[in-house]
Amino acid sequence: MSSKVFTSWGRVWRGPHGVVGLSSRHQPFALPEDGASVLPFGNGRSYGDSNLNPGGALLQGGHLDRFIAFDPATGVLCCEGGVLLSTILQLVVPQGWFLPVTPGTQFVTVGGAIANDVHGKNHHVAASFGNHVRQLELLRSDGSRRICSVSENADWFAATVGGLGLTGLITWAEIQLKRIANPYLDTESIRFHSLEEFFELSTASEKDYEYTVSWIDCAFTGKRLGRGLFNRGNHAPAVMDTSAVPPGLPGGVAVHSRKVPITPPVSLINMLSLKSFNTLYFNKQSADVVRSVQHYRPFFYPLDALLEWNRIYGPKGFYQYQCVVPPYRALPATRALLEAIAGGGMGSFLAVLKQFGTQPSLGMLSFPEPGTTLALDFPNQGPKLHALFAQLDRIVLDAGGRLYPAKDGRMGATIFKAGYPRWTEFTPYIDPRFSSGFWRRVMESS
Repeated sequence: MSSKVFTSWGRVWRGPHGVVGLSSRHQPFALPEDGASVLPFGNGRSYGDSNLNPGGALLQGGHLDRFIAFDPATGVLCCEGGVLLSTILQLVVPQGWFLPVTPGTQFVTVGGAIANDVHGKNHHVAASFGNHVRQLELLRSDGSRRICSVSENADWFAATVGGLGLTGLITWAEIQLKRIANPYLDTESIRFHSLEEFFELSTASEKDYEYTVSWIDCAFTGKRLGRGLFNRGNHAPAVMDTSAVPPGLPGGVAVHSRKVPITPPVSLINMLSLKSFNTLYFNKQSADVVRSVQHYRPFFYPLDALLEWNRIYGPKGFYQYQCVVPPYRALPATRALLEAIAGGGMGSFLAVLKQFGTQPSLGMLSFPEPGTTLALDFPNQGPKLHALFAQLDRIVLDAGGRLYPAKDGRMGATIFKAGYPRWTEFTPYIDPRFSSGFWRRVMESS
């Protein structure tokens, strides 16, 4: 078995892993002869260590990258677990279909989207990715296979959706896509000046807009605390005013992206650059409300326009902190989080605020639940940053919230077990040869 250094998207966690190749979904995978554990690894877009297995091996799930079947009449797609969402879009958008749920990057695998039960800007109407998986095949380390769905092996399905890759390898999945008329969206960007305004806008938008999300400025205290830009939109209709489409807007699946060529010696994100950027970004539009027609790529995947953007945080990498707090505590808890971040002098460049809907996720360990979710990126500043994280953890715990494992690289056992009380129900479904750095950390095992 060969060895290779792997890192997650945050580039904080890295280390050598054994490499287990996968030649075919029809074949069982080889296990390390020394008894080491394994873990599926897709495209490496998890931020912390939920997709890493220090001291063990990684199954190269991205090798399973073939389409199996697609019905353009019904929008039912069957593909292997290593197919990227971007590859799906290239196939289905020209035929009038779109992903039912998509995270903020298209460069994740189907298996990873299921294992992390990813959510998107339409959670309030569509719930999370697992809610649209019709069935999947789970391959275990003993060579056994299970077809899992809400009606067949339903308990295994619930463990695997959001199960962080620990229940086995997802060899293929069948997904129900959603119908669209074209690759465009009708959007509005609305400037707001307080958290109260955000919640009012969010509530007012949920009925008529499929997609809602906000950028929020977390670099300032005082009157500027909680200001931001609220974005909402719907897929453009089949009959639309073509004059509204800006000149030069792609007519199909746009694929071109630029790339950060090198890793700078220090993080380009600091409090000085952050405050300057946030001020410019908040004032980027001259009017409080701006309507536009956008191609789906910049609306759903703005960061994908800059490949390897994670390099801008320098050689030490960055952490993402994403939490959700329940509705009855949403306003005071979100305010407390923003005050702690700005007061600590470590505001986030990418700060996203969103309301989750009430439709339940299907996974035992799925992150989304009714309430407000806040996602933030922080340059790795060592003990100073971890002291801030401890402060944020206390706010989330006191509010009855939880953190997102796919974005995490440091949460402890206490906050994990408090946020995911079904972890005891989940553990019997873990494959005995599967493990991860994240799971050992939150279980406090070696």
